Amino acid sequence: MIVTRSWLNEFIDLSNVSNETLYETFNSIGLEVDSINQIEIAQKVVVGKILSCEKHPDADKLNVCQIDVGSGTRQIVCGAANVIDAEYVAVATIGAVLPGDFAIKHAKLRGVESEGMVCASSELGLPNTGKGIMILDESIGELEVGREFGSYETVADTIIELELTANRGDCLSIYGVARDLSSALDIEMKPFEYKEAEKMKLGIARDAELHSDGEMDADLYYKRATINDINNSFLVQLRLAMVSVEAEGKLVSVLAYATHATGVILRAYDSDAFRNEEGKVVVTPRAKAKGIIEIIGNTQVLSVAGVNQKEEVIANDETKELLLEASYINPDTLVEAVSTTSLKRDDLYYKTSRGSNPDLRFGLTFLASLLDRYTDINCYEGSLNVDVDREHETVIVEASEISAIVGMDVEISKIATILQKLGFEISSMGHDIIAAGVPLFRHDIKHIQDIAEEIVRIIGINNIEAKPFVFAEKARLNDTTDRYKAKKGFKNRAVGAGFYENVSYVFSERALLEKYGFPTVEEALDLSNPIAEELNTLRSTILVNLLNATRRNVSYTKKSIPLFEIGAVFGSNREQAEVLSFVFCGQVDGENVSNAGKPKMIDFASFTQKVGAVVGAFDLVPCTHENGLIHPYQSADIVVDGKVCGFLTKLHPTVQDEYDIPETFIAELDFDALLPKHINAKPISKFQGVYKDLSVVIDKSMNYYEVAKALNTLELPMLKDIYPVDIYEDEKLGEKKSLTIRFFIQSMEKTLEESDIEAVMSQVMTCLETECKAELR
Repeated sequence: MIVTRSWLNEFIDLSNVSNETLYETFNSIGLEVDSINQIEIAQKVVVGKILSCEKHPDADKLNVCQIDVGSGTRQIVCGAANVIDAEYVAVATIGAVLPGDFAIKHAKLRGVESEGMVCASSELGLPNTGKGIMILDESIGELEVGREFGSYETVADTIIELELTANRGDCLSIYGVARDLSSALDIEMKPFEYKEAEKMKLGIARDAELHSDGEMDADLYYKRATINDINNSFLVQLRLAMVSVEAEGKLVSVLAYATHATGVILRAYDSDAFRNEEGKVVVTPRAKAKGIIEIIGNTQVLSVAGVNQKEEVIANDETKELLLEASYINPDTLVEAVSTTSLKRDDLYYKTSRGSNPDLRFGLTFLASLLDRYTDINCYEGSLNVDVDREHETVIVEASEISAIVGMDVEISKIATILQKLGFEISSMGHDIIAAGVPLFRHDIKHIQDIAEEIVRIIGINNIEAKPFVFAEKARLNDTTDRYKAKKGFKNRAVGAGFYENVSYVFSERALLEKYGFPTVEEALDLSNPIAEELNTLRSTILVNLLNATRRNVSYTKKSIPLFEIGAVFGSNREQAEVLSFVFCGQVDGENVSNAGKPKMIDFASFTQKVGAVVGAFDLVPCTHENGLIHPYQSADIVVDGKVCGFLTKLHPTVQDEYDIPETFIAELDFDALLPKHINAKPISKFQGVYKDLSVVIDKSMNYYEVAKALNTLELPMLKDIYPVDIYEDEKLGEKKSLTIRFFIQSMEKTLEESDIEAVMSQVMTCLETECKAELR
């Protein structure tokens, strides 16, 4: 954003503010100054009045001018074609030294004496205002022949380029920047007053109509006018050049000037584009979709509010019947809507999408003042309006909370004053609390932290007293700390069990996940800009990442690769969960004397023991999970507290071959299911317990899980523990097998007697006979 000092001065009095103060203030309030350039016009460059202009006798492209420069009339030869249209010009008299160390001397051009030079803007160090010389008018101030050109503040101006963050669309105008300066410098804004001269008393409703169609998202104001002649203003040209705004044509320049000054999005149409068969101008804003408001004229889409305007309906210097439009639409709504379309966007879309000024009446009034000054215009009375009923965001502001965030005591009255100057609506809610109504041009303000940021930047970060850091510790134990502690415990136990921690991206390759039968994120919710082709989606399992790490380690000639990782995985709707994953590939131990240099390869039992050493006790039941990594015969579900929370399996042989790795076992568990639960303490017995073994014959197809499930239904207080110790099969048993189960029996009240033990074992045997068809061996 580029502003000039004199342009800012039209909205706020900067007469007692130096450029150094401006520079420091801008930086302190978050409008970082990228560059600041004080324009200096060379001495002896004065305002001259052309008395006569004749063709050079020996050169077709030269003119011989008689120019009054205050100290007398000078004859000057000029090669600019537009000099014949000029009355007042900037003249470098003899003795002036222009930029580039170019000294003006007496000269003779094609035999004609010349005593000076009529200047173009670029020859004086000003931005280029177009071809030819500068044609001056009183838009820069009263023109006095012989007055130093550099004495005009609007000419010898200060150009300031500001770096704005993306959320500061409110400062994409001279008025918006002046508003921030008003609060920071504690200087009141100058009121803008303009009483429009209604030359044409005909009301707009007699010539034009507005019919909205659908639910409107945009505020729209329309003004009708007839224009007979439009003049070129030097100040408009000069300032637009200073702020690097390109505009072709006089009317377009005035519109661009008004938009840059006020921040209101202004457009001008040839009103004939809206005129129907009855000769009436009919404007129809139509809501095509949320955030997309089409402006219809004679069934044709002529523009989209805040986005574009068809070139053929844009008013130009030849247009006599104008329809002026001011518009505002919430930038968040607009950007979200436009991003899903292929709509063409013009230069004004940038301002609209960042946040334009919603004060449409101010924008139209400012434009009217410019047109009245530089054109012969007649405006119809009144306007056609679309006003959207918007809910203003309200933030409750407590002085103590602001003070705590800022780091110094800030009185509620000062907070209220700062916010009011920034355009917030303030209402008191108590001794130390106010409600701040957020203005529409600050759509980025959502909560108290945003308000605190506004207070800090206006007070100035350098004005906040430095204080020593105070750290007052207090109990902060909560679910987050419990989770962190549990995670740290799992990691420590995993390292103790011989695993190495793996850390990988939360991304994976969609093709691999689909190949192995894992769910994938819906394409509408997937990554729009992946960091790499092979990391093009959010992972739904960590196992694929661990297998890639295993393959890399195998290629490094590692013979034992035990890895684990705790991390996030995502479902098809991007729902997030956390899992604990293991992979163990190759040898269980290193090569040493105890194993004669031939260590065992990892197997199901040893892998299960290592996982159990990390996560604690769990049960294994037949596997119900389905994916391409699971071995069809060596796999199981992991059950914790009676719920399936994951699976443990040997890697499928085909996958093992694809990765070209040795025998590998993998496991993945839901981390939340492993979190330690609060367990109330239970008393322990001071009496001795007894272990009893029981061998039974059961059907060969029955597994121990079914036997244990039946025994766990027994409600025997003295039966403390049950676990298998032997399974035996041979030809003599036929379709049966022998199962030996060990029971631990203990009483809380007394030393066990034989009758107590027999009673327990009798109920156990009855259960086995009934539920499992078991026979005593």
